[in-house]
Amino acid sequence: MQITAAMVKELRERTGSGMMECKKALQEVDGDMETAIENMRKSGLAKADKKAGRTAAEGLVSIALSDDKKEAAIVEVNCETDFVSGGDEFKAFTAGIAQCVLVNSPADVEALSALTLESGKTIEETRLEMVARIGENIQVRRFERKSTDGAFGSYNHGIRMGVLVELNKDDQELIKDLAMHIAATNPTCVNEAEVPEEMLAKEKDILVAQAKESGKPDDIIEKMIGGRIRKYLAEITLVGQPFVKDPDQTVEKLLKSKDAEVKSFTRYEVGEGIEKKVENFADEVMAQISAT
Repeated sequence: MQITAAMVKELRERTGSGMMECKKALQEVDGDMETAIENMRKSGLAKADKKAGRTAAEGLVSIALSDDKKEAAIVEVNCETDFVSGGDEFKAFTAGIAQCVLVNSPADVEALSALTLESGKTIEETRLEMVARIGENIQVRRFERKSTDGAFGSYNHGIRMGVLVELNKDDQELIKDLAMHIAATNPTCVNEAEVPEEMLAKEKDILVAQAKESGKPDDIIEKMIGGRIRKYLAEITLVGQPFVKDPDQTVEKLLKSKDAEVKSFTRYEVGEGIEKKVENFADEVMAQISAT
């Protein structure tokens, strides 16, 4: 059967694949459009499986808010290069996922992947097609979905960092200022009450060991530890930090002046916690030479 330009065009539109790949797929099945699509999907899945082990530490963070600011979602989607993460297709894919989280409240990434985007395809189907077409490992890494009786607001620092802040009232200007502060300072939690006991105990052990090396009496050491712990808590808690736009006042004082309270915050930075594989260029070239 003759493979026409119109057939290749239709297959390209339905799969998003390249012209030559579409022509070859149609030739292999004698022009059977549906079989060609099925074979290309199988091929795409195989390609995705091969790429799944490659490190995806680039990507972007996307945030979705309901109109009344009572519901919010934040997601991180990873790829291998900043070239892909900066593309319109990847941005639209990530924004669509954030909207799916907001509307559907999935339990986990697996449940999220089964949800349908506006295109009519599931997130997983779309991801596999993008992997096959773009040639990079793409992964939906994590998300959070929250509700409040106050208000949410957000701040994105470029595409690599997003901060979601929950305030007890709808003051978007204040929320944005706080979100920008959190992006810059990366506090561990809102206040001292939220500091994990294990974290505090570990820090105290370190401070005690350091203080004992001074040879001072135990009562003096205890006072030294108390002061250093207070300083440590001020550094890691949001309310204890000097406000970045006005370092003369703490965030706690700022909130009191606005009669406001931060109920929670979420800060996502692309690739945090992912160990990137560092390639030695010379070794890589030699490996390629050896392989040939």
